Amino acid sequence: MMIMTRSAVAAAALALALPVTAHAADHTPAPAPAGAAVRQVLPIGAAVSALQLAVEDRTGYQRTAFRHWNAGDVPADGCNTRAEVLLAEAVVYPEVGPGCTLTGGLWRSYYDEREVTPAGALDIDHVVPLAEAWDSGASAWPAARREAYANDQGQPASLVAVTASSNRSKADQDPAEWLPPSPDALCRYGAEWTATKLRWGLAVDEAERDRLLDIATGCGDTDVEFTPAP
Repeated sequence: MMIMTRSAVAAAALALALPVTAHAADHTPAPAPAGAAVRQVLPIGAAVSALQLAVEDRTGYQRTAFRHWNAGDVPADGCNTRAEVLLAEAVVYPEVGPGCTLTGGLWRSYYDEREVTPAGALDIDHVVPLAEAWDSGASAWPAARREAYANDQGQPASLVAVTASSNRSKADQDPAEWLPPSPDALCRYGAEWTATKLRWGLAVDEAERDRLLDIATGCGDTDVEFTPAP
């Protein structure tokens, strides 16, 4: 299993073809050329081991510190980030009306293996929740970087359309505290969580790291793909 880059609706012309690099011998992420982000692919165990370990601190957290949803990747399309993610992940494409109103369509929530319609019945989940991001490094970021994180469509690991019930059950918990109810989701979720933390340079605490290593033990054929955020 490999986490692949999302083909964002109406944004394909903006995408850059980035080379895939990884050190086969030691699985250490290859350094990016100056001024360029290079996509990395690592086995899940090596990816988890590459995460920085730190004590988390939620002091001062407010959800409003992360502005979302903004005008999305393609402001001219009239759709905000939430709508662009829904359009990108639709199994059956919805009708798009004035003001980016979505009618019909069908989505599959991988957390609980449910098919969902209409669009209003879905939540867009930050795979690594905003509070968790704050705890593990984002508290030191400027507001613009937190906004970029909260609206990140640069890789599919960052934002996913899921049932409202699964998203609200998860809340702001990390993998040591919550995992998707579907057993088939476990490897993908562990990989996407790890990819998001590596992409944004976020740390993990000890319990979180240990649970991710447990997941990696049972998901040895899973790769983690990420591109460091600009």
